[in-house]
Parts: sequence; structure tokens; C-alpha cells
Amino acid sequence: MPALLLLAALAAGPERPLTSLPYTPGLDVAAMDRSADPCVDFYQFTCGGWLKANPVPSDQSRWGVYSKLADENREFLWGLLQEAAAKPAARRTPVEARLGDYFATCMDEEAVEKAGAAPLQPDLDAVARLRNKGEIAALLGRLHPTFEQPGMVFALSSEQDAKDATQVIGSLVPGGLGLPDRDYYVKDDAKSDEIRERYEAHVARMLGLLGDAPARAAAGARNVMRMETALARASLTQVDKRDPYKVYHRMTVAQLQALTPSFAWDRYLAATGAPRLGRLNVPEPAFMLEVQARLEDEPLEAWKDYLRWHLVDARAPYLSRAFQRPDFEFHQAYLNGVKEERPRWKKCVAWVDRDLGFDLGQIFVARAFPPAVKGQITEMAGRISSAMAARVRELPWMTEVTKKAALEKLALVRNKVGYPARWRDYGKLRIVRGDFAGDVARSQRFETVRQLSKVGRPVDREEWSMTPPTVNAYYDPQKNDMNFPAAVLLPPLWDPRMDLAPGYGNTGATIGHELTHGFDDEGRQFDGKGNLRDWWTPEDAKAFARQASCVVEQYAAYPIVDDIKINSKLTQGEDIADLGGTVLAWLAWKDATRGQELASRDDLGPAQRFFVGFAQWACENETDEAKRAEAVTNPHSPARWRVNGVVANMPEFREAFACKPGQPMARENACRVW
Repeated sequence: MPALLLLAALAAGPERPLTSLPYTPGLDVAAMDRSADPCVDFYQFTCGGWLKANPVPSDQSRWGVYSKLADENREFLWGLLQEAAAKPAARRTPVEARLGDYFATCMDEEAVEKAGAAPLQPDLDAVARLRNKGEIAALLGRLHPTFEQPGMVFALSSEQDAKDATQVIGSLVPGGLGLPDRDYYVKDDAKSDEIRERYEAHVARMLGLLGDAPARAAAGARNVMRMETALARASLTQVDKRDPYKVYHRMTVAQLQALTPSFAWDRYLAATGAPRLGRLNVPEPAFMLEVQARLEDEPLEAWKDYLRWHLVDARAPYLSRAFQRPDFEFHQAYLNGVKEERPRWKKCVAWVDRDLGFDLGQIFVARAFPPAVKGQITEMAGRISSAMAARVRELPWMTEVTKKAALEKLALVRNKVGYPARWRDYGKLRIVRGDFAGDVARSQRFETVRQLSKVGRPVDREEWSMTPPTVNAYYDPQKNDMNFPAAVLLPPLWDPRMDLAPGYGNTGATIGHELTHGFDDEGRQFDGKGNLRDWWTPEDAKAFARQASCVVEQYAAYPIVDDIKINSKLTQGEDIADLGGTVLAWLAWKDATRGQELASRDDLGPAQRFFVGFAQWACENETDEAKRAEAVTNPHSPARWRVNGVVANMPEFREAFACKPGQPMARENACRVW
């Protein structure tokens, strides 16, 4: 297909949803580029065919195996939601009623257009009525529950107490920035200057849509930029946030009031409806001090501009096209290189997953997740945990005292596979067919109330942070558990039709990756019960840092785009987990196939199939704009280096592909942490 026609087809997207999920094999021979030398560039050898055949679609900033699977899942969920929306009311379950009414209302673009900016008007009027800065606290308390975090200025939520893992406390999440990260405001280079100039123009454009004359909108944008820059300079860097001690500052409300005397916390908390807060975590006290400075120094008019801007910025996706289009043009097209807006059905599926994700998860699991997979993954996780135990016992750089503590923590890790043991109850959430903006606001308020209701109660260790249709996985250091949603356990990531080699290379390495997070530069600072506690001897902590520095130095040399290289201090946790997880998956695969006679397939030996399976999850194209953005915010290295950086350190890979010493994929001074 000619390039222009291909792009047009990609932009148009599917005309109807999928009735079943398509099958892609766990090892895709067509995705490979056999002309490449695996010992020179294994990523190209494994993914070259896929990269050529899969340009970034016009409504995406990146396109990889994960995002393709996620997109297919969305098409399938689209069909399930259409079914729920069309089903007669008398025959719908409560779950189907909520899902169907939310989706149908979201898809009613005519009603959204007719409403225009009207859903925003009551909140804009409330901002206009502010008579002095002392009233800002109560207004934020009323607005925050209807916003996604981190909201305007900051957000109030709950979190597991880092130093008492049995309890939930309140938490103030710093936010208040319209650009993706504080670095966008403070970096001193030509591109950053251009971004800030374009951002200020975008703010002025959006304020103009609210009715401001051009000169007034420009002045408002300058106010916003000044205030956000001050907040950004007071914010921690992404690297600093990796240190759990730097983001743990437990305070009473009285202490918080003393920190920010110009903010009426009693009025704020009363307006949010929050329960009585004994103590709460203030992750960034310096940020709150800057909030106090802005309250002292900025005129009321500047605060009104700031609040109006964040209202329209947060709500633009849910308003008419007059607001949606400029929001897309700046945030997606300019910052991330996306060519076309996503079709409405994709947006609506994503919003259903955000606001009713465990309702959606129930119907997704029932229709798409084979029950046998849960047992297969649980068994694999057990083998990988055993491999980790053996690896810890053999570590030459760790003392016996710390090894004992590490094994105790490892024994307490819980594996949560597919979906939660208990589905989240949305029964108190009111979804009104025909009121889309209201459904969004009520959903956000429901989630805020749910979070705040946990304060002062024991931690629910069965809770999930990702919904079952999510193509991702995570390790929670405070619960000390690994979580693998159903969608990340479907082909091609886990393919029961395949021999075990690709599956252990792919999903096994993912399990090993998450397990290793419990012992990386961040996760290792929590004990087996989830408490922030230093259980390492000083000597072992230094030894870990020495081992990790090898990985940090290796990845710091890898390019991203233009002259930007990986910020390996930010990515080190993920880089170490990639390497350690693949080593563990290899050991577990060898254990699972011990005594078996393994055959070559597709002109690849068994060990080669393991490594090709490992690499093919990472096949991915990405726009240059997205690469620049992720260089600042993404704790993961680019896909190419997540593959090549790992295999270059593994003697098992060199043997499998007969690489010669000194070739790029056979580093002379290989790194080893776990």
C-alpha cells in the first residue's frame, strides 16, 4: 500500500469493533530481520521486520507490540460496551447498566457539541466570585474531588503509610503544572525555550475561548507561566522522587497549617468532605512552601487566571470541538508528534476503563481471559521466585546477614494474576445517561471519596492499582506484591500454543522484572511487610551501588534522539530489573524444561527462541517528539536499549548466537547485579 494511503487508512481506523481478539503468535518470525547480525544489533534482528511493517499510526505517538495489543483490546471492549449500551434496560445487570449508559453518553457527540462550554460555567463562575485569596482554599476543596490527580496546585488523596505498612494515611500530591514535568520550565536550551513560548500561546488561546479579549488572555497566560514556573522550581526532579525517604514527611494538619499559614486547611478539608485526618504525608514540603509564597506574592487576579486555565485545561477533552481541538494540537500534536486525534470510540473506551475499570474488567475477563492461564502464570512465577532465591544465595557481593533478610522478603512476595479476588463495587456511583460531563465529574468524585475513605483504616492488600484490561504489570513495594492484569497475559505476550521458550523469554522476563523491583535502588528500601526500613548492612548497600553503577554507566552512553542520551540515574531501576528479570526467566525456563529434549523451530534453536521471545515484546516505533518528552519523564529506557542493553550482559546469549568477544552484543565488562 502506498505510504499516503496507508496513513489515511490508519487515520480512519476500524469501522466496527472486534467480535473476538485476533491471534498473534508468541514468536513472530515475520517480525524478524534475518539480514541483521544478532551479535551486532539484536533488536534489529528480532524486530526489524515489525518496525518496517508497523509505522506509528496517525493517532498515536508510539506504536509497539504492547500498544498494538492494547489497541486490539480496545476494539474488543468497544464491542462489549456497545452490547451493554444497546441491551434493553430490563435485561441488563447493574454492571452492564453503568458501563452501557456511560459509554452511550460519551459517544453522543451531538450532545457534547450542543453543551459547548456550559459544563464548565458553574466552576468558572465560582472562580469569578472569589473576593480574596483567603477563599481559594474552600474553592479548591470543592473543585479537587472532581479532578483527576494531581489537579490544580496539588491533590488530596490517600496512601499506605511508608513507615507503618498496615495503615492508610492522607497524602498531598504536588501538581499544578500544565507542562509534563518541572524540567520543561527550568531547562535552559533552545528547544525548551520554544516549548515554553508555544505553551504560553496555548494558554492564551484557551483563555480566549473562555471569553477573554486577546490582550487580557495574553496577560493571563503570563500570570500562569510565572506561577507554574515558581511551582516547578520548587518541585523535586524525577530522579529525586525515586528516593522514598525524600518523599516521606508525615505531618499533622496543625503542622501543615504552620507550613502554609495563608491556606485555610480547615475550610479546604471541610469542602472536600474528607474524614478527620490525624496525620498525612506531605511528599514535598518545599513545594508547599512555594504555594505559601504564591499566596503571599501573587495578586488575586493572577490566581483567578491560574485557576481558570487549569479548569479549562483539565476539562477540555470532555467539552465541544472548539476546546478539544486546541487541546489536542498542543498536548498531543506539538509535544508528542501525534498526527490525528483518536476516534471518539477510543477515547470513550479509555475513559470507561479509567472510571469504571473493574466493571469493565469483569466483562473482559469473562470473554477474553482463559481460566487455565491463571494457573500457568502462577506456576511460572513460582519457578522465577525459586530462581531468585538461588541467585541471592550465590551472590558474591552480598553478606549472609543481608542474604537472610532478602530471602525473608522474597518469601513474603505475593503474586496477583489476572484480576482481583474481589471486584470493586461502583454501586454508589450515579451514572446519568445523557450527562457526559456530569458522569465524568461524578466518577472523579466517587474515586476521591473512595480514596479518602481509606484513611485511618487497615490497608486492603487485595486491592489492585491497574484494571484487568490494562496491558502492563507492576510491583508494589509497600504491599510487596506483583500484579499481572489479564490483558498482559494474552498472545503474543503469553501464548499457550507455543513451546515454553518464547513465553518464558517474554512473560517470564516480565515476572522476573517485577520481582527484581523488590530489590532495586528503590524497592530494596522496603522490607517484606512493606515498611520503609533499611534492612541492608552498610557494606552491602555500598556493594549494591557498585554493581548498579555498571548498569548506570552502560545506559548513560545510549542515545535517544538528536544529542539526547538516556538519563540512566532515572532509568536505573528499570534497567536493572530488565537485566535481572531476564536472567531469572532464563533460569526458570531451564528448570521448567529440565530433562526434556528441546527441538529447533523456525530455524532457531531453543535458546535462540528464548531470546527472540524476550525481545519481541519491545518492537516499537515512536515519534521524535515523544522520544524527547520521554527522555525527561519516562523511567524506562527506549525499547532498543531495553533489549540490546540486556543481552549484551548475558553470556547465555553470546553462547546461543555464537557471538565473538568484543562484538556489540558481547560486552567485555558485562554487568551483573542479580
